Amino acid sequence: MSEWSIERATEALQQALAQLHLPFDPQEFRWQGLVARAYKEHTGDEPGMGWRGVLRFDIGRPPVVPAQFALRYFEIEPEGYSSLEKHTHIHLVVAVRGRGKALVGTRLIEMKPLDIVYVPPEVPHRWLNPYSEPFGFLCVVDAERDRPRPVSQAEWEQLRSHPETAPWVF
Repeated sequence: MSEWSIERATEALQQALAQLHLPFDPQEFRWQGLVARAYKEHTGDEPGMGWRGVLRFDIGRPPVVPAQFALRYFEIEPEGYSSLEKHTHIHLVVAVRGRGKALVGTRLIEMKPLDIVYVPPEVPHRWLNPYSEPFGFLCVVDAERDRPRPVSQAEWEQLRSHPETAPWVF
């Protein structure tokens, strides 16, 4: 008997179809059926690799067809931040809630809803929320991607010596 039975194929198709529409509740600022989870809540084992106040919602990677990209929603609470990291894959980030800042290389970019930021491979980056309301953004990355790595000592020193990024390198 084939590994892909009619019953299994039907179930996989139903799961995929269920993901075609995720109703959004603007009052709660949440998608129906998606569960928030705290994302890497720790101080970090290496300089800059700590996270605080970040929620993650995995939105896309259909269960039937191997996905080339993954779409995720992150939300950073007031005074929260992501790690200062780099990796070989790119990010394409679209702000959708509140305001925030993106540290990308030696630039600090102010973000508001529907602003888009592209992060090239191997460029240090961090997401920050110095404001009083949640900062939420969609993030598109490769479905199969490398793990985040801390910046090198030379990159750390460069970012600490640059007046625009220095306050956000910790």
